[in-house]
Amino acid sequence: MHICFIEDTHLHGGTQIWVSEATRAFLEKDHEVTLLTPEGGFNAKDAEATGARRVLYDYDRVIGEDRASRDIWIEGLTGADVAVCTVHPPRKGFHCSVFAARCIEEAGLDTVLVPKTGTIVPEYMREFYAPTQKIRWNVVAITNFTREYLIDTYEVPADRATLVYQGTDLELFTPNEKQNVEALRRYPLPEGAGPILGNVGSFEHRKGQEDLLDSMDRMRERLPKVHLLLIGDGPDEEMLKRKVAKMGLEHHVTFFPFTREPVYVFEVLDILVLSSRYKEGLPNVLLEAAAMSLPLVSTKLAGVPEIVFDGETGTMVEPGDVAGLADAVGRLWADPEACRRMGSSSRRIMEERFDKKRQFDAFLEHFAAISTRRPKA
Repeated sequence: MHICFIEDTHLHGGTQIWVSEATRAFLEKDHEVTLLTPEGGFNAKDAEATGARRVLYDYDRVIGEDRASRDIWIEGLTGADVAVCTVHPPRKGFHCSVFAARCIEEAGLDTVLVPKTGTIVPEYMREFYAPTQKIRWNVVAITNFTREYLIDTYEVPADRATLVYQGTDLELFTPNEKQNVEALRRYPLPEGAGPILGNVGSFEHRKGQEDLLDSMDRMRERLPKVHLLLIGDGPDEEMLKRKVAKMGLEHHVTFFPFTREPVYVFEVLDILVLSSRYKEGLPNVLLEAAAMSLPLVSTKLAGVPEIVFDGETGTMVEPGDVAGLADAVGRLWADPEACRRMGSSSRRIMEERFDKKRQFDAFLEHFAAISTRRPKA
């Protein structure tokens, strides 16, 4: 089978890392893989060492949908049984899945377009998920929340909306002593600090790190040794660092850069905190932390309730609830047995539902089914 991944972004977030991992997994199973992605971006650079076919285009030029850009996309799509297109934000009227559908139709390709999403943005248009062109398509949702929203709100036919969880590498994301020693070297902690909280992700408005810092200001009154690791990079990094200084949180917050090896972050944490305000699906960071037997504190968004079960694997609060975040951490830390129990439950649920090896096979089985069945548009 030949799978084409369309990643219309230069970013290196959870989705792009999943595409990277899927590329390697599918190649190992002797499938063909094409990366159709902007030149100079994360996936373009990452794929160089994989042996995957790369078809690169100009990120700025493509929004004009000119002849040269269409030819490049048609080249990338030709021969692919399925083209998996992450549903990214539109850019000046351009949208990657819409453009892919037009290219497939123009070239008369048998390629099945598979818009893939875990994030619901209400202002997104139906055609981002359900092409208007007379082509073969099936949308994959990586959370059940998203699938139901696509069916109920966008009126995507239920047999065209498929749930496939992404999963996590459970062999890698398992606590062990050797990893812990290396983790403490990479992420040194203040002596006697606790609880150690972690927030892993891009530094941008939607991730809510500002809310988390406001929450830390409240936490330190109740938990004078609380410490937060902020792991990542992004447009809000300097603003967040200034906020830490202004609030006098320098002894309670440490910044570390984006890492391709987050397992070492989770080794040193007591609690994983996700403070996002909007636009989340089922964040990889929650799955990875759960695999590492950590209790989870998260804002309640989209697919988050499919891994964070209140009182079982962690606690959820409403987006923007600064006091709620502080209270959730405080209550967890005050009950060590609950923390231990929630961490164990997190790991058990990951083993039952989110083993990445099984999920890669589930994606391949689904792709084989829709490309063989060839449903009419």
